[in-house]
Amino acid sequence: MTSSDEPTGDEHDDRVRTVRRFGPIGARRVVIVAGAIIALLVLAQVWANVWTNQLWFASIGYSSVFRTEYLTKATMFVGGALLAGGLIWVSMWLAYRQRPIYAPVTAELDTMDRYREAIEPFRRAAFWLVPAVFALFTGSAAIGQWKVALLWLNRQSFGAEDPEFHKDIGFYVFTLPWLQVVIGFLTMALILSLIAAVVMHYLYGGIALRDKGVHTTGSARIHLSLLLAALVLVRAVAYWLGRYDLTATDNSLFTGIDYTAQHAVLPAKAMLAGAAVICAALFVATIWTRTWRLPVVGLVLLIVCAVVLGAIYPALVQRFKVRPTEQSLQTPYISQNIKATKAAYGLDKVKVKSYTPTKKTGAGQLAQDAETVPGIRLVDPSIVSPTFRQLQGQRNYYQFGNTLDVDRYKIDGNTEDTVVGVREIDLSGVPDSQRNWVNDHTVYTHGFGVVAAYGNERTEDGQPVFMESDIPPVGKLGDFEPRIYFGESSPRFSIVGGTANGPKRELDYPRTSSGGEQRTTYSGNGGVGVGSLNRKVAYAMKYHDLNFLFTGSINSDSRILDTRNPVDRVKKVAPWLTVDGDPYPVVEDGHVQWVVDGYTTSAHYPNSQLQSLGNATEDALTTSSNNLRNLAGGRVNYIRNSVKATVDAYTGEVTMYSWDKKDPVLKAWMSAFPGTVKSMSKIPAGLMSHLRYPEDLFKVQRELLTKYHVTDAGQFFQGNDQWQIPTDPARGNREQQPPYYLSVAMPDQKSPTFSLTSTFIPTGDRQNLAAFMTVDADAGSTPGKKSAGYGTFRILEMPRNVTVKGPGQFQNDINSSQAVSPTTKQTLAQFLTYNKQVGSEVQEGNLLTLPVGGGLLYVEPIYVKAAGTTSFPLLKAVVVGFGDKLAWDTTLDGALNELFGGDSGASAGDSGQSPPPSTKPSPSSSDSKSSTPSKSSKTSNAEVKQALEDANKWYAQGEKDLKKGDFAAYGEDQKKLKAAIKKAIEAQGGTSSSSPAPKSTSK
Repeated sequence: MTSSDEPTGDEHDDRVRTVRRFGPIGARRVVIVAGAIIALLVLAQVWANVWTNQLWFASIGYSSVFRTEYLTKATMFVGGALLAGGLIWVSMWLAYRQRPIYAPVTAELDTMDRYREAIEPFRRAAFWLVPAVFALFTGSAAIGQWKVALLWLNRQSFGAEDPEFHKDIGFYVFTLPWLQVVIGFLTMALILSLIAAVVMHYLYGGIALRDKGVHTTGSARIHLSLLLAALVLVRAVAYWLGRYDLTATDNSLFTGIDYTAQHAVLPAKAMLAGAAVICAALFVATIWTRTWRLPVVGLVLLIVCAVVLGAIYPALVQRFKVRPTEQSLQTPYISQNIKATKAAYGLDKVKVKSYTPTKKTGAGQLAQDAETVPGIRLVDPSIVSPTFRQLQGQRNYYQFGNTLDVDRYKIDGNTEDTVVGVREIDLSGVPDSQRNWVNDHTVYTHGFGVVAAYGNERTEDGQPVFMESDIPPVGKLGDFEPRIYFGESSPRFSIVGGTANGPKRELDYPRTSSGGEQRTTYSGNGGVGVGSLNRKVAYAMKYHDLNFLFTGSINSDSRILDTRNPVDRVKKVAPWLTVDGDPYPVVEDGHVQWVVDGYTTSAHYPNSQLQSLGNATEDALTTSSNNLRNLAGGRVNYIRNSVKATVDAYTGEVTMYSWDKKDPVLKAWMSAFPGTVKSMSKIPAGLMSHLRYPEDLFKVQRELLTKYHVTDAGQFFQGNDQWQIPTDPARGNREQQPPYYLSVAMPDQKSPTFSLTSTFIPTGDRQNLAAFMTVDADAGSTPGKKSAGYGTFRILEMPRNVTVKGPGQFQNDINSSQAVSPTTKQTLAQFLTYNKQVGSEVQEGNLLTLPVGGGLLYVEPIYVKAAGTTSFPLLKAVVVGFGDKLAWDTTLDGALNELFGGDSGASAGDSGQSPPPSTKPSPSSSDSKSSTPSKSSKTSNAEVKQALEDANKWYAQGEKDLKKGDFAAYGEDQKKLKAAIKKAIEAQGGTSSSSPAPKSTSK
């Protein structure tokens, strides 16, 4: 018996029929709806990215860059898609339309009939889907070539020709790369269309496999023969263009055409191009001959010729013709390479001079170099960053870059080399209890201030002497906007600004004296307004962050700051530039400006040496854990520092100035993006005085000069005078020694010039000095005009028959030296050993080389970092070397005077370098003989005792305040400590400065 709720048989059948009828439709609808939602989300994400990108460009006045870039990319996408997709569709359509109506009945065709029946329902969709898919991939690949297309459209003349084909160099730099792109895409499109044609003809009977071989219908034969002919013809053009490409191809010795290329490869490529044309004609001939025999034979012969002429014949010429007399045969081609390389890398202003340095030292030897010696930079920017953080960081959420920057400022009428750091915000230093979305993006939004120290001075305890410091800023750089909203360590994005009467959210700095915090509201015009709902939605989608929609911290006047790193901003507004990875800050006209060097490059300059930018710019600093990055840009054989760009640290404004108006590549890009690069004449005088020769370009050039300092082709071939860049001896690693900015006067210069310097040693295991090189790095202060010497290379080449110590050898002398300091009465070995034994870390600073006194002077500052997490490096000693002699002292003056027999002849000018005397006074000889001290001696001893107790008290208090991170209080403690020491000295009647420094000075 059944329940009344159970369905009857008829009702059950009806339900089954209903499920069968509507179930698939429901599932199909779910799939369609899900697909539509996914498509809408993808489109919305694309819309958000494109629109916010357009808003960003508009906010800094570079909308034209956005339009040109996106229009070019869109055109390249459409062109690439139509080329591939169109050819594939036409091939499929022709094959289907020309299919045989009545095909012979065979077992194979019977099988194909079943396949055709299976795919027939999807045929029309496949006719559009297959070409569309390949069109999408091809169009996407074409987008990546948009810069090549723009360069070709705006090509310029170099005004010089290559020696082989006598074509303007602009053909190789602008036109040849574009032709190669076109040939590449045509080849790919023809191959894809050929595959599509073969598949369609086979599927619909145009191609059939029989016992006697492959049978094709007349229509299929014509279709396929024309496609194959077009493909082979395109390869003929590729062979012909490959002749020009040899000018930028590496061979065993150099880049460019050599003897084998000219006498074997070039004729082979010309013959292969001709053979390919003949082969293409044979494929066309099948239309009338109705046989594949001739074109197949021609294709096989072409492949054989390609192997024989393209590979075997050149190898035989190289082995049996060139190798036995290679030097004489390659000499003219090496000369071409040397000439082209120097022109392409801007090395045609190198002045090479033989220099035999004296090893003798004597009193007054540096008198003629009195202007150079005071400019010796003792403060190492790669070491003192922790010192800047401890003394000027103020709070954990402020930071300085791990490697600081070297600049020069005119102070009190004198130009001073300075070490500069920007106090930037560091969210990782914010206490965990204060980390939330509001604080991260609306409160901790910017850094505050610039800190600058004299490059050649230190305090009594080894600290830098600051010319600009503290919060608010105090110093000699004048009044300027100190807030750093755009910097190397700025957060990914911040929401700033607000109504005039609204609350101030953005933290400026903590008030150390009165407590509390100083806050501000951003009033600049940087960033994009984000107050409207549609913009909130767009940025929420861009950053996948719903807080944009629900936070109460965004109002109608709020602005979002993103893409804040100066390098990234310049890359974005000038995507055609290769951008230097190390911007440097400049205080100019009331603003902090980041200066970024931009390079135009090419890998197609004929006969110029190809070089990897990344490898050439890698050294001991770029590979360590700091903020320096080596230059990324692949292999190039042409480079120019064509653009100097600035980024305002407060507004984010990007300004680009042309720096090499003769550069044809820059002219081409300025034509493609008109109005984006200003004339050099627009550079303010104040900014001009801070512009310098870029370090990365110098690294690329010095790497080349290890080989290309020679001008004789025979000497170049033999390679017996090649150099190498020494490893950094101060850091004890295998990476190259970085170049150093330094004010130095070369033998042919009357006064010191701000320069980049480097040394060379011979290739192999020898560590003696082979050459010393500088490049004038000072651009001058005249707007629109570089100084006359800017960019001039000077090389002092050491004699081959005299051994001159290299940096590594001098470093070995330091590690084992028994030289005695006139101040501490310690040997250098004792000084180093003692500091290591007490747990301190000894850090050897930049090892500088200077041609002074008729010889070569080595100078290395030595820093000591005491044990403990809150300690920081202090400059405690200076080691100098000249010839075979080494000396050291606590000051540069003392070390030089010791080195040159008591009088170097030049005051180093390192003010405040003398260390404080010992807090333990030594009794006089009379005191040591008397068992009963006089009354005055007792009084003196009591005063000394009290002063020492005070000194110990303030030293201990300073340690406590330092551990708490209260640097303001620590500074006051240090002042009181120094006063107590001074009081002890006075009570003792004055002591010799030769006494060692108190323990506190190493903290």
